[in-house]
Amino acid sequence: MTAPAPAPGTWGACSFCGVAVPAGATKCPICGADRPVPAGGISGAARPVRRRIRLTATLRTGIVAAVAIGLAYTLIAAVLAGPPVVPDPLTTAGSYSLAPGNFTVIWGNITGGDYIQGNYSSMSPPGMDIAVAIYNQSEYSWFVNGTGTPGTQWNNTPAWQGEVIFAAPYTDTYFFVFSNPLPVTSGITVEIYVATTYESDVAEDGGI
Repeated sequence: MTAPAPAPGTWGACSFCGVAVPAGATKCPICGADRPVPAGGISGAARPVRRRIRLTATLRTGIVAAVAIGLAYTLIAAVLAGPPVVPDPLTTAGSYSLAPGNFTVIWGNITGGDYIQGNYSSMSPPGMDIAVAIYNQSEYSWFVNGTGTPGTQWNNTPAWQGEVIFAAPYTDTYFFVFSNPLPVTSGITVEIYVATTYESDVAEDGGI
């Protein structure tokens, strides 16, 4: 059974480190110093002892206040900032190296009515054509597995640069495939640059 806490006013203080000491203690439970100042005897203790006790009390109060202020600031800042914003995988920009006959893909979920806009260009060798096709989830599965001839949501006539503006007809996972259309035997690797941005339907945001 836990012993009851000492009644208010029965705590003494350590004459060395100044922390509170339970009534009847012969040593400070924190630093181990002997002869703690008993309750009621603090006002009659030597001046250096009283100074240490006051300083310790002030520091403890300051620490508690600082922690409380810090926690309050953290909570208020989190409420004002709102939920964290996770970058959409279809908002990206980067360079890709495509071996002949190979492709790279950028994919993510698009809400029906939202759209992706972006651009692409070949950097090396300059002027080399790039094939672009957009698939929904089932079409992409057919594409990568080589089962039949998949349809596309959008595709370009291979060109060395161009724009992509694709409005999703329905909510789904979409795959933006950028391919090097040259045959493997050509041995020509194409370096391309692609930038895309996820845009919300302006009609839902009060636009025209």
